[in-house]
Amino acid sequence: ITTDKVYEEQGFVWGYREPDRLGGRDPYSASKAMAELAVASYRATYFPPERYAEHGVALATARAGNVIGGGDFGDHRLVPDCLRALMRDQTIPILTPGYIRPWQHVLVPLSGYLWLAARMLAAGAEFGEAWNFGPQEQKGVSVQQIAERLIALWGSGRWEAVDPALRQGEGREFRLNWDKAAARLDWQPAYGWGKALAEIVTWFKAYEAGDADMAELTRAHLAAFIAAAAAQGQPWVSPDDTF
Repeated sequence: ITTDKVYEEQGFVWGYREPDRLGGRDPYSASKAMAELAVASYRATYFPPERYAEHGVALATARAGNVIGGGDFGDHRLVPDCLRALMRDQTIPILTPGYIRPWQHVLVPLSGYLWLAARMLAAGAEFGEAWNFGPQEQKGVSVQQIAERLIALWGSGRWEAVDPALRQGEGREFRLNWDKAAARLDWQPAYGWGKALAEIVTWFKAYEAGDADMAELTRAHLAAFIAAAAAQGQPWVSPDDTF
């Protein structure tokens, strides 16, 4: 599992595709691109797909965008930082309001990862390659849009732009194309960014209230996600909710 940041920044107005050049000018992006190259080299050297019958190993990589979800309390992450500020009635500091990212609920790429693994288990080396699992909104969503939607869903709050010089290295726009997963895995994102943020705010409001069983609420959110995917006819959802 790597990231959408593995791609060399090209300034595309469309989403990056799996064959696009790998790179990354900041250490995080470069390290993830290195991981992709290492896996590709290891696969070609030790587990070539054309010799799958001999070694029985299928090796793939999966690339997702900026994952978000209830229960994420990580530091220096947009959505957790916004929710902490909202719960404390503080102004949300935004470094880069115009930056575009492929925001997606954490269960969106996770469903893709598990479905890819299931297909690899069944079909072997046919699916042993790189895959993008991106959001519904392939054009991307800005940091400002995320902050303003969270404020609206929360019912109060405010944000302000702060010195963007504090944010170094990462590119301004990243979008992720998942046409390959749609065509060959029959996969698609079950939630868009608006639904994802609504679920997240529900989770954090319950957490703030302090009287909810958060494990049970999280299981309910998982069940709702699976139900949404089933309503879309996604093949990874079987009649008994298993792969």
